Amino acid sequence: MSSAQVGLLLYGAWKTILLTLGGMALALIIAFPVGLARVSRNKFLRVIGFTYVELFRGAAVLVLAFWFVYALPSLGWQMDPTFAGILALGLNMGAYSGEVVRGAIQAVPPGQVEAATALNFTPSQGMRRVVLPQAVRAMIPSFGNNVIEQLKATAVVAVVSIPELTFNGQLIWSGNGRAAAVFGGLLIGYGIMALIFMTGVRLLERKVAWT
Repeated sequence: MSSAQVGLLLYGAWKTILLTLGGMALALIIAFPVGLARVSRNKFLRVIGFTYVELFRGAAVLVLAFWFVYALPSLGWQMDPTFAGILALGLNMGAYSGEVVRGAIQAVPPGQVEAATALNFTPSQGMRRVVLPQAVRAMIPSFGNNVIEQLKATAVVAVVSIPELTFNGQLIWSGNGRAAAVFGGLLIGYGIMALIFMTGVRLLERKVAWT
């Protein structure tokens, strides 16, 4: 494999990392409001949270990417393909992450909520000071799994010509025809990136547990 091809794969890996981190950052920004809405006492907020989760959890990342890259320009709105990929990944994963937030909040023992009430905390203060700190610890392993799922989902957006690792690997394969070498390299590349991400998640788990 030539140095130019290696450079192409490294650039693709960088794009894959960018898509993964960007999509996951957007997913987390979405997840907490959605998760809180799902457990809200306000029925209107619960309906909004439920609608978002069911809509974007059921929407395929591929279809979302096609919509942002090819359908929106026909409506007069051109979007950068990389940003479109991040948006498609983040909106989809935000629905799954919102359910993680909901589940973690509901897993906090009721006695903790009662203790917050006994201390004259308002519901919002109890959520912020008592429930969420405990729930966040429970969320981290699931968020770690979501990061890996996000990493694997980046390969899907290759179909909208985003030069991530899979897309660039296909370019090299079409040029040299060495499918075993190229796609074997991609497997190793994704495995290394997944290992790095999971190591970061485990370090974060230890840090949160220690604090």
